[in-house]
Amino acid sequence: MFKAALRSARPAVLAARANLKPTNSAALRALSTSAIRRSDEHHASAPAIYGVGGKEGEVPTDEAQSTGLDRVQTLGLLEGIEVFDLNPLDASRIGTLADPIKVFSVEPERLVGCTGSPVDSHDLLWLTLTKDKMRRCPECGSVYALDQDNSSPVVQDHVH
Repeated sequence: MFKAALRSARPAVLAARANLKPTNSAALRALSTSAIRRSDEHHASAPAIYGVGGKEGEVPTDEAQSTGLDRVQTLGLLEGIEVFDLNPLDASRIGTLADPIKVFSVEPERLVGCTGSPVDSHDLLWLTLTKDKMRRCPECGSVYALDQDNSSPVVQDHVH
């Protein structure tokens, strides 16, 4: 079927090529045939994270069929490691400029929600923290600072 589609498109391609001015043959070469296009070594990529898949006639398990971050979390739970820190921030005090509430991040920017101190003393307000600037909640005055960790080589490659 693919060959038939190519055969039907060939007369149109030949007619279009005949209308072109003669140029260097290298300029007419398709991008898909160039060396850099054919090789996948021209950029760094994260390792593929996927399972072995389900065997024929069996229902696959989560370990066998999960992919991406779901697989990382599943494998972490099997080893007793909490991959994603879902614990709330320290709400026992109000952060100050001298002693801000530290928010861990592996990225240079993180979104933080403040509900006040004591907890739920005001509506949820979202603040964007960056590695260069602390943010103060306009409602309660609590100060938050980003505690960035760049030790992971994968994170260093993806930080812009």
